[in-house]
Amino acid sequence: MSEQEILDAAARREAVLAAMAKAAKLAGRESGNVALIAVSKTHEAAAIRPLIAAGQRVFGENRVQEAEVKWPGLRAEMPPIELHLVGQLQSNKAEDAVALFDAIHSVDRPSLVAALAKAMDKAGRRPDCFIQVNIGDEPQKGGCAITELPGLLAEARSATLPVVGLMCVPPIDVEPAPYFALLARIARDHGLAALSMGMSGDFETAVTLGATHVRVGTALFGTRG
Repeated sequence: MSEQEILDAAARREAVLAAMAKAAKLAGRESGNVALIAVSKTHEAAAIRPLIAAGQRVFGENRVQEAEVKWPGLRAEMPPIELHLVGQLQSNKAEDAVALFDAIHSVDRPSLVAALAKAMDKAGRRPDCFIQVNIGDEPQKGGCAITELPGLLAEARSATLPVVGLMCVPPIDVEPAPYFALLARIARDHGLAALSMGMSGDFETAVTLGATHVRVGTALFGTRG
């Protein structure tokens, strides 16, 4: 890890943080109330270390298996890291996810609620949970239907999952603001404070509409050559 790699990572991170702060100010919010999750999926440890050295402490991964390969070693050699699972989770990987992650953003069905509750009880560890909502009603995407959210949320609370908020991925190539606003309204209606929404192309819009967690990959790691 060279000094230039650290400087480049720091510059990209500062640019994202500055954009977040500007968006928060426009909305009358404190930027310190929005967590920047650096989505490190498909990036090897060598690409992650400079960002950690630049001060980033919260990271996101899409797959349990990939995270299991990278993060135990990185965590052993680097400062304390908060790790979020932001991709789909298979029920048979619930135990592994509970052991590794500090937050799980993709709770979206009763079978996963049951698997996570069992895994948390066994491990004595309770990562924060976000229920993923299929906000654009897209059949190819994960997330529960808006109409199914009350029932799923009731099941999750009954199973004593620590549900802190909602997560969504709006449809691509359309204005995301209405979808973010809808998720924020639904969260308010259900007494949930956290909103995981916004990625590299739309995190500023998400911040203005109440995001508490933004999931940013390309803007932090750069485009691949």
